[in-house]
Amino acid sequence: MTNQVDHASGAPSGGLHRVLKNRHIQMIALGGAIGTGLFYGSSESIQLAGPAVLLAYAVGGAIIYLVMRALGEMSVDHPTSGAFSDYAYRYWSRRAGFVSGWNYWFNYIAVSMVELAVVGTFVHYWLPGIPAWVTAAFFLVAITAINLIGVRSFGEFEFWFALIKVAAVIGMIVLGLIVLVWGITGADGVRPSVTHLWNHGGFVPLGLLQNVDGQWVGLLMALVVVMFSFGGVELIGITAGEADDPERSIPKAINQVIWRILIFYIGALAVIMSVVPWTAIDGEMSPFVKIFDSVGIKVAADLLNFVCLTAVISVYNSGLYSNGRMLYSLARQGNAPRYLRQVATNGVPVAGVLTSSAVTVVAVVVVFLWPEFAFQYLMSIALFAGIVNWTMVMITQRRFRRRIGPERAAALRFRLPGASWVGIAVIAFLAGVVVLMLFSPGYRVAVVVGPLWVVTLLLAYEIKRRLERPQA
Repeated sequence: MTNQVDHASGAPSGGLHRVLKNRHIQMIALGGAIGTGLFYGSSESIQLAGPAVLLAYAVGGAIIYLVMRALGEMSVDHPTSGAFSDYAYRYWSRRAGFVSGWNYWFNYIAVSMVELAVVGTFVHYWLPGIPAWVTAAFFLVAITAINLIGVRSFGEFEFWFALIKVAAVIGMIVLGLIVLVWGITGADGVRPSVTHLWNHGGFVPLGLLQNVDGQWVGLLMALVVVMFSFGGVELIGITAGEADDPERSIPKAINQVIWRILIFYIGALAVIMSVVPWTAIDGEMSPFVKIFDSVGIKVAADLLNFVCLTAVISVYNSGLYSNGRMLYSLARQGNAPRYLRQVATNGVPVAGVLTSSAVTVVAVVVVFLWPEFAFQYLMSIALFAGIVNWTMVMITQRRFRRRIGPERAAALRFRLPGASWVGIAVIAFLAGVVVLMLFSPGYRVAVVVGPLWVVTLLLAYEIKRRLERPQA
């Protein structure tokens, strides 16, 4: 097998194996774009913007596509499992590599601890006698074992996890179209029609931004929830270091992101709001359950519960995979303890995987002790960390272009369209999302805590730098 090259040092990586096939990369990318944010979070975004949420997903999807193109430009040129952290280290500074890597690691720890905390609710649906902590412990051990077996096992499991989610969304879309074409009246007596998209207050019924009964709503507020839903697509960059043909699989996966968003988000929600008026989506059940329930299919809740259980497991599987590689990359940079460089003979950065898993155990205990803290604040902080990550990707890409010069930039195999100005536009958009977070009580805390987290990382780097022994 071909070993990865550590571009931070120019030396062989010491053991990561390029065994992820094109089908793995494609489904990992697809799975990253489909999660509980679509199955449940879409209900919140619909309530905030009505049918105009389709525009929010289109705009947010276009921004994420540009972020992925910027990351893909560097990933194809220098495929490495450290992805944005390695690129920040190489083209920006050692400090930037430290902040980018540890910020991403923290982001997925926060997401993983919440996912493991809620996995018990889905199992409890069928097996109410099993304590939530037992379920969390079981899946933590099982997913850790899958990651330790080898990257190929991770790829296979993630492939099937993603396939289940894709099948669920496609099944819902097909059912919705059948209901629309045949005009099947729902149990509530409402006849399905595409006119529901504009007959209940217009296509943009809540405007761009307005205060209704003390709550800010509108198209702009929906963007905050939408951007959270897209967290995780950057995993494509992490897989580049273990893809057997990154020059082909990475561009293909990234270019398909925009079509996935159009089909699986915009297409699915357009069908849902045509069958069930957006005013009937109250958040008490998933919009996906609502559409099945409206035509009398009572097994919908069981089906969605299974799909959501799969989605949660998939998120933790991906999180542990990426966190293990990120710690390995940080250690190769000199930005993490040396023991994290350890790689097993099967190509797994075992020290990084086990360390991330151990920290998640502690974090999950915290979630069970203070669940309100976790679900009110952790996810909003994770969104802020994601925005920091995406912003650093765009800044790093500009420095990458500056470093390699215009002649080599013109010869890049996979380029960011409009690179001279797109980065600035994306950063400005992401800054606007942070401002919008101030209008939402659930996300406002992240705007305060988030910058403190970044400052903490900067201080940690300075302490580390001062404690380092002088280089010989």
